Amino acid sequence: MAEIKAGAPFGMDGAMLSKIDWNLALNPGVGPLLATALVASVADPKVFRSGRNFSAWIGLVPKQHSSGGRARLGSISKKGDRYLRGLFVAGALAVIRYAKLHGTKYRPWVATLLVRRPTKVAAIALANKLARMAWAMMARGERYNYPTALRV
Repeated sequence: MAEIKAGAPFGMDGAMLSKIDWNLALNPGVGPLLATALVASVADPKVFRSGRNFSAWIGLVPKQHSSGGRARLGSISKKGDRYLRGLFVAGALAVIRYAKLHGTKYRPWVATLLVRRPTKVAAIALANKLARMAWAMMARGERYNYPTALRV
């Protein structure tokens, strides 16, 4: 029987999280549920060439209707893993709700986006950003680095 170390990270169901799960769960907007779902769904993150390809696999990037060097972006494709996409959007809405309650100094990028776009559109943009960050963390095996302006 395996021993459980004191202070070991646990998910919502009490199961121990792996190192990758724990690193992902530290990212704002990505909790233990999304972290374990990502690790279970993506066997090898290096299969994707970039964060945009990973985001497209989930269905969070806009459709492109480009011609003649002019980029025209449409709505999100909604192709891909519906469960992961829903979890990313829920995490993004949680970050937006936190930014609205606690002021704009915690997430300046979200604050400027909310001035220009409706909440749901900003949530999709933030979910896309969260997916790209999660891919980078999984592919490189890194932890989330808080921006220097937000470190206490």
